[in-house]
Amino acid sequence: MKTVAEILKGKTHVSIISVSSEITVLEAITLMTDTDISALMVIDNGQVAGIVTERDYVRRVARMQLSPHATHVSEVMTRNLITVGPSDRTRFCMQLMIEKNLRHLPVLEDGKLVGLLSIRDLVKDVVAEQEGLINHLEQYIRGV
Repeated sequence: MKTVAEILKGKTHVSIISVSSEITVLEAITLMTDTDISALMVIDNGQVAGIVTERDYVRRVARMQLSPHATHVSEVMTRNLITVGPSDRTRFCMQLMIEKNLRHLPVLEDGKLVGLLSIRDLVKDVVAEQEGLINHLEQYIRGV
């Protein structure tokens, strides 16, 4: 299994899109829609304050019938983040995401945000690893 750093190097979306906690939920959802992503890191004064996701919108805004025009990201974002580091292994990340029911894992190095892993990133890695193993076993069976 690869490290988080190796996964981040292979990502096509390298930039982390972030917002301030003071923008409205409507602005955050619009940004997610326009950029085709499902989570935004929330950064205040250069520090990670939390994450806001489509799930946060559904569970904390739509379900509670709050106005996305009047509700700020600070009111609905997830604050106590579970994070990983660049040297963590993908298997550990996947177990963490499954156990904690997460779809995104912020990657911090020395307290600074360096990436954001999605469950999709990890699934792609697992599939690629399995395909490689299958290919290797097929060659072994054929005697190549």
